[in-house]
Amino acid sequence: MTLEVLICTLGRDGIERVDAMGLPHVENVSYLVSWQMPEGEIPQNLRRPDVRVITSHDTGLSRNRNHALDNAAGDVLLIADDDLRYTAEQLLSVLDVFRKNPSLEVATFRYDGEDKKCYPDHECDLGKKLPKGYYVTSFELALRRNSRAGELRFNEKMGIGARYLHAGEEELLLLAARKMGLNCRFFPITITGHSGLTTGNRHVMPGVARAFGAYIGLAYPFTCLPRIMLKAWRLSRSGQGRFFSVLWQMLCGLVYAAAVVTPQWSPRYKTSE
Repeated sequence: MTLEVLICTLGRDGIERVDAMGLPHVENVSYLVSWQMPEGEIPQNLRRPDVRVITSHDTGLSRNRNHALDNAAGDVLLIADDDLRYTAEQLLSVLDVFRKNPSLEVATFRYDGEDKKCYPDHECDLGKKLPKGYYVTSFELALRRNSRAGELRFNEKMGIGARYLHAGEEELLLLAARKMGLNCRFFPITITGHSGLTTGNRHVMPGVARAFGAYIGLAYPFTCLPRIMLKAWRLSRSGQGRFFSVLWQMLCGLVYAAAVVTPQWSPRYKTSE
């Protein structure tokens, strides 16, 4: 069994960040770097047998992740960013989980970082209900490629670089996996380190607030309005935004998603996305 780490990056600064990651040499582990808007040459440290670099001139993080998924070849695919740190032991732990769980299709893990994330303290099934306070970050996700999970793709109307919704793509992907009945489990294993805050834990910009509203509408269509109000209140309490400003943007995202975002579990997905 092989693991392929899918690293997405953009421009010259991005490929230099990948170079600085110090990707460890690990048996049965390879790296696929999806490089949008390439500038200059591939760094010498990335010219090695276990690293592939593919390029595109599109923009948008979700589109970049899908480009990597479309070109991946490993048995297990680990979503990654260009500012992470891995050890050989962490990468092998991902492979070990999939080896020990042959029916597993989607796994989520933990990471070390400045974000104060709420994780379950034990392995658990994510298929029916998410643990209270839990949300997934993109680089905690791993997929078994030769299973139904290999069909999963990030919604390109969401995420950094999208036109209107600048977050939420990883949560929507996990929601799609759950609604499609895939075997999804959380494992309390730390697989990487990340410095700084992730998008959802910084001051909430309008595009991120709109994405929060869009996701809530797609995930909870019958109870979305009180959930959006509660989310806006919590963000205001944490100092990440002003209540009425965040609430308005979330409602705008809710309306936008209802009009233009077709989730992967929808029968209309293949023809409309």
